[in-house]
Amino acid sequence: MNYYLEAFRKYATFSGRARRKEYWMFTLFHLIATIAVTVVDWVLWSPDSWLALLYFLGTIVPALAVGVRRLHDTGRTGWWYLIALVPLVGAIVLLVFTCLDGDPHLNKWGSNPKHDELGGGYDAPYPGQYPIAGQPGAYGQQPGQYPAPGQYPAPGQYPAPDASPYGQQPGQYPAPGQPGPYGQQPGQPGPYGQQPGPYGQPPQN
Repeated sequence: MNYYLEAFRKYATFSGRARRKEYWMFTLFHLIATIAVTVVDWVLWSPDSWLALLYFLGTIVPALAVGVRRLHDTGRTGWWYLIALVPLVGAIVLLVFTCLDGDPHLNKWGSNPKHDELGGGYDAPYPGQYPIAGQPGAYGQQPGQYPAPGQYPAPGQYPAPDASPYGQQPGQYPAPGQPGPYGQQPGQPGPYGQQPGPYGQPPQN
């Protein structure tokens, strides 16, 4: 019902985007209301009553507007609505367009309304982007987790175990550029005067 009322709040708004749920929920309640008004027209008044006609005239603009916004959501201009004027085939093509999922990315008519309703206001990431609000990123990482699992470095690790050039675990000797276990700096002798091994291994006794 909220989507039906939303169409009237955007009475003549032909800009922006409308997701499938918004369009089809409006269409459903619009159909129910049309049937109800027609029945009331017939029962309480007469077949010549103007009640159904007045309802049709009052809703034609928001119905067209939400249809145009639905086409925008699929990345198509609202002028595609005119294809409905083509006998038979045009109505089928327009039906297919309104059933398609919307463009997950930002397009020239605005951001993805599906993600806006989730409260994030973000668009779906292209491959490699990180990530929309509340959803895993392109590589499976959860919100707040950076970088993707297995990438260098993992949170709180330096370096990541599977990404370290020397294979050392966090806290092991030494991370590149950090002191060794005896306090010596990289390139300095060990506690007994021995030179550090290549690649920063502990000094040999």
